[in-house]
Amino acid sequence: QVQLVESGGGLVQAGGSLRLSCVASGRDFSRYAMNWFRQAPGKEREFVARIWYSDGSTVYANSVKGRFTISRHSASNTVYLQMNWLKPEDTAVYSCAASTTVGVVTTFDYWGQGTQVTVSS
Repeated sequence: QVQLVESGGGLVQAGGSLRLSCVASGRDFSRYAMNWFRQAPGKEREFVARIWYSDGSTVYANSVKGRFTISRHSASNTVYLQMNWLKPEDTAVYSCAASTTVGVVTTFDYWGQGTQVTVSS
């Protein structure tokens, strides 16, 4: 059974930091990219960051670039999202997802349940 389980969310003041974790299990994820998305109340789900297991390359949404860092620990199938200088607008449910890309088409094959991040002003 494939599972992605997030943890590390919580309540933090603006300017603070949190580190989210996503543990993947149930299959070999070495050929997947791992992603973080977020969804705030009343808003559409938004891409946050991606890391490729193959070479560790990363990409970020402009809204988090310079503040958030995605990383991975391959041996434990864990992906992290270090979030610094948090803002109230970062408040959302954060979810991880495993994706594959064929040509220009990216498919998000597996999703976690999400973890709540709340940033107070």
